[in-house]
Amino acid sequence: MKLLTKNFTLFYLVFFVSFSLKAQQYYFPEKGEIWKEKLPSDFNIAESRLKKAVDFALQNEYSGSKDLRIAILEGFAHEPFHKILGPAQKRGGPAGIILKNGYMIAKWGDIKKVDMTFSVTKSYLSSVAGIAIDDKLISSTNDFVKDYVWDETFIGTHNSKITWDHLLTQSSDWSGTLWNQYDWADRPPREGSIDDWKNRTYNEPGTVFEYNDVRVNLLAYALLQVWRKPLPMVLKEKIMDPIGASSTWRWYGYENSWVNVDGIKVQSVSGGGHSGGGIFINTEDHARFGLLFLNNGKWKEKQIISENWLKKATTPSQANVNYGYMWWLNKKGNRHWEGVPESVYYAAGFGGNFIVIDKAHDLVIVTRWLEPSKAGDFVKLVMDAL
Repeated sequence: MKLLTKNFTLFYLVFFVSFSLKAQQYYFPEKGEIWKEKLPSDFNIAESRLKKAVDFALQNEYSGSKDLRIAILEGFAHEPFHKILGPAQKRGGPAGIILKNGYMIAKWGDIKKVDMTFSVTKSYLSSVAGIAIDDKLISSTNDFVKDYVWDETFIGTHNSKITWDHLLTQSSDWSGTLWNQYDWADRPPREGSIDDWKNRTYNEPGTVFEYNDVRVNLLAYALLQVWRKPLPMVLKEKIMDPIGASSTWRWYGYENSWVNVDGIKVQSVSGGGHSGGGIFINTEDHARFGLLFLNNGKWKEKQIISENWLKKATTPSQANVNYGYMWWLNKKGNRHWEGVPESVYYAAGFGGNFIVIDKAHDLVIVTRWLEPSKAGDFVKLVMDAL
């Protein structure tokens, strides 16, 4: 018995020291600091293979127009009544960063260019919800949203059953109109008529996943009621400033998404660039955000987002094994990347914008304007270099 106790104590000490040393190896750049770089070989990573991955990203640029107003209108032309309501701009070329233990081991393109990032915005929005949970502004993700929103947005037999969890997992099937956009007109089925879509049978909240930007914007509107101040201000104060992000990123809503909050005109932001707007940000700031998640919500010694929230955000939802709280999960399912660990999770946006978190290998991969269908191949090439 004494021998077993001694062996267990020794094992625990070795594990604890190893874990502590691993955590200490992470590098966190100061605000405005030139990001420290290391050679891939410093981490026993094959430089030639990593270069092959970077070359692949450069050679497989997103095929849509560089004028993102055109790309948006062409990409969603099948949606009835779709139009651009928020800012959009011309994009840059392929760009990216790969971090190992926080150090930059690869970069390509203009990593300081501020570009639209489309639905990667959703993972930032999810984090604003996480801070609201951490700060006890929302008691539980299982609470009904109707108990937090003052108006009639969540009234009715169906909408009143919707919880924060349902909005975060895109499984609410909320019905209504927000900012003159109809829920049923966002990514409707390829078959059927407007009457079919409008008069559909509602799915029980939590049971069916449906990617829908109107309902994501609804989450942003509901969180605005909870925070009672602009969500970009919350993101800046609670996350972006503490991780040393630049002053160049912006978060926009629509021209008609202005509301009165405590006598002040505030814009309710969008969760992506589907109709324009969303977060405009550079690649380096994305990498900082990714590094925060890689380190379990902690920046240096400061816990920014709780580990409990990160666990919730990256747990498969009931409605979709590949989706948590607005993070995509590389589990075996319709969105699985072959040859890439199932523990990997990522933020993804229109036009090939990705923030990939690989905790098992202490990696953050940020890539911009990569042909979306090539994303899994690209990440596998990075894995092959390890």
